[in-house]
Amino acid sequence: MKTTLKKLLCVLLSCLMLGGLAATASADEVRRVSCSMYADGATGRGFCWFTAEKSASDLQLVAKADFTSDFANAKTYTGKATLYRQQYSHKVSVTDLQPGTEYFYRVGDAEKGLWSNVCSFVTDDQDDSFSFITLADVQASSDENFAHAALTMKAAMETLPEAEFNVNLGDYVNDNTNEEWDWFFKNFAFANESMTHVPVAGNHDGNITNKLNTFCFQNTFCLDESVNRSTEGVYYSFDYGNAHFAVLNTNDMYPMSQAQRNWLVNDMSASRAMWKIVLMHRASYSAGKNINKPDTIIMREVLMPLFDCLDIDMAYAGHDHMYLRTTQVYGDKAVEGVEYVTESYKGEQTTFAVDPAGTVYVIPSTAGTKRYNVNENAIKPILDVADVYFSTKSEYENGGGCFCTTEIDGGRLIYKAYVVNDETQAVKLVDTYAISKSAPGETKDIKLDQSLFSTILAWFADFIIAFSGMMMEYVKLLFQVIAK
Repeated sequence: MKTTLKKLLCVLLSCLMLGGLAATASADEVRRVSCSMYADGATGRGFCWFTAEKSASDLQLVAKADFTSDFANAKTYTGKATLYRQQYSHKVSVTDLQPGTEYFYRVGDAEKGLWSNVCSFVTDDQDDSFSFITLADVQASSDENFAHAALTMKAAMETLPEAEFNVNLGDYVNDNTNEEWDWFFKNFAFANESMTHVPVAGNHDGNITNKLNTFCFQNTFCLDESVNRSTEGVYYSFDYGNAHFAVLNTNDMYPMSQAQRNWLVNDMSASRAMWKIVLMHRASYSAGKNINKPDTIIMREVLMPLFDCLDIDMAYAGHDHMYLRTTQVYGDKAVEGVEYVTESYKGEQTTFAVDPAGTVYVIPSTAGTKRYNVNENAIKPILDVADVYFSTKSEYENGGGCFCTTEIDGGRLIYKAYVVNDETQAVKLVDTYAISKSAPGETKDIKLDQSLFSTILAWFADFIIAFSGMMMEYVKLLFQVIAK
């Protein structure tokens, strides 16, 4: 059920050669096509696309086994269009898919015969064995730089052709213009149109603190917003295989709305998944330039205890454009006494942390060209708990676009990070870490109030407490500087 990229491209090429897609002459009128995770990895997906003119919002969807080039056997779904920034954003959500099935689809206007390219994705077969690609911070401001970042994604798909979905940890664009979004989707179409995407809201992707851009992320992707009460961006969760993923919106800051935090606790506490994973943009552990800023300091204070309480295994973040991976961390300290065992796994000698406590925090640098130096003055204890950290600037040994892969196979999780050389496109393995677990996760008897009134009151109280704590941290830092 898990098709490689090469096989997929061959199928699509064959379909085009059949000449059955008469409407593709108008395909350029359907832009920014994406298929996002929606509600459940096995049965749900959200589809979004843009048109310059008002048109219907039609999705034709068919299982690979029933596919014909003219979509004669397809099921048609109809969504709705919203006028946003002088163009139309179309959304359709589907929740009746079959698990473990490859699908072909196209989006557009059935009456006008206006369609996108033929696109595809695969649903979760729920066999507890899957893999995915993660990258962050494309954040380009020119077509050329988006094209360069896309080379990182191409290398990732060639390195892990069996990947079932890809994660972008935010900051797709730099200035959040229509032109930049068009460049992103044009250059990343090969990925966005051939697999499921998991989007994470970055601070450059549309929020009121960034040039008063609002609601861009919500209009660019079709996501489950049923529990979302954030200011900008979307937070949501989904199951895939034996893992539960929570996608946070760190634009909802100062420190992070009580509604979102309560949702995270309730959501993760209710899951018995073996693997519990958080995806976010702003990082709790980073040696980049932003780690000492007020929003990050406040966020660390409110999130780290939650991650400890909820038994989060992995936390992936972006924002700081450098590479970092911690050891097992609990209580803002490295976990002592972790047992490691080396064994042969798929022909490779792999060292696994055995049933470890704590969370591993990862920043896979950036897929793009905007890269930061290591911040040697990162607040403690970040550098103390980091197993690996370095800059991916082109002048350094590990310079280039960065991506990471994660393979989950029952009770094993294997994480790998790679750098793609800017000049040669050679792919270099720069880091690996693996965990083995012998028991599934446990539910916790926690249910926090998510009502709007109570969370607003808590937000103000938490802000005062967190802001006071943040100011104390800055006073400490000031005295440390003076002492030097």
